[in-house]
Amino acid sequence: MTKTIRLTLLCLLFVNGCIHVDLFSSGNALQETKVSGEGSDKILLIDISGALSTSQESGIFSAPSLPARLKEELTIAEKDDDIKAIILRMNSPGGTVTSSDIVYHELLEFKRKRNVPIITSILDIGASGGYYVAMASDYIFAHPSTITGSIGVIMLTLNAEGLLEKIGIQPTAIVSGPKKSMGSPFRAMKDEERAIFQDVIDRLYARFLAVVQEGRPNLTADKIRDLADGRIYTADLAKAEGLIDEIGYLDDAIREAKKHAKLAAAQVVTYTRRSPDVHHNIYSKFEPPTVGPLGFPQINSKTVLGALHSGAPHMMYMWMP
Repeated sequence: MTKTIRLTLLCLLFVNGCIHVDLFSSGNALQETKVSGEGSDKILLIDISGALSTSQESGIFSAPSLPARLKEELTIAEKDDDIKAIILRMNSPGGTVTSSDIVYHELLEFKRKRNVPIITSILDIGASGGYYVAMASDYIFAHPSTITGSIGVIMLTLNAEGLLEKIGIQPTAIVSGPKKSMGSPFRAMKDEERAIFQDVIDRLYARFLAVVQEGRPNLTADKIRDLADGRIYTADLAKAEGLIDEIGYLDDAIREAKKHAKLAAAQVVTYTRRSPDVHHNIYSKFEPPTVGPLGFPQINSKTVLGALHSGAPHMMYMWMP
């Protein structure tokens, strides 16, 4: 085998994910990195970005899921008495119901243990599950160009019955009961099955409404339900309807965090696995960089299609136009 052929095969293995490199082993612990500010008190800046999922990022590199990374960061912050506030830098269209709820729960647990304010600053998108997570915060900023809202639930499934008929494939399922295969991508959904799924959606929707009611006590239940028809809102509309508190930038969120925590001065810090000599500012991406010009996927890349990989229905708190 020539050197060229060996090199080609090696590249193919990388591109197809056959070779796995774990950049996030237990020996590569998080370290605190100063972003800006001065003083002994600290404001922790945490990224809530991309599609929310409990699945670990995989491919050429692996990275912990967002709930796993958040739990790791909050565990460190819980032991640091100098952490006086948290800013969530939000840029997410949402994700699975469970991952959204886990992130929300962990933030509430941290507040219960440490009693520090949490400020959310929404960048491009803080919709559906992203907005659900923001309900754990004490104050919500949105950039002037932010898209938020999309309060509701969507179920993803496929119906490949027509395609299979065209190519002459007849799937067969042996089931223990008539509802066991409901939602199967290999046949059309029956009316009674659709009604069952709708009941599940309605219950998950009711939970979303309750979370919004908890996070936005200024809004009545009827008002929230009126706003929660799945539509999205620009920042000015969201503020007018009471879904956010203020329109502003990250600097404004930092000032608000200091105000809530009664701090005259504070460092803004983050936790990172990157080299400590890398310069950061509040707009820097804290996850490891992309692999580069070879065109490999980003380490933190996510795709909605991943929710459909098994063909099974998925319940999502997610904006999916």
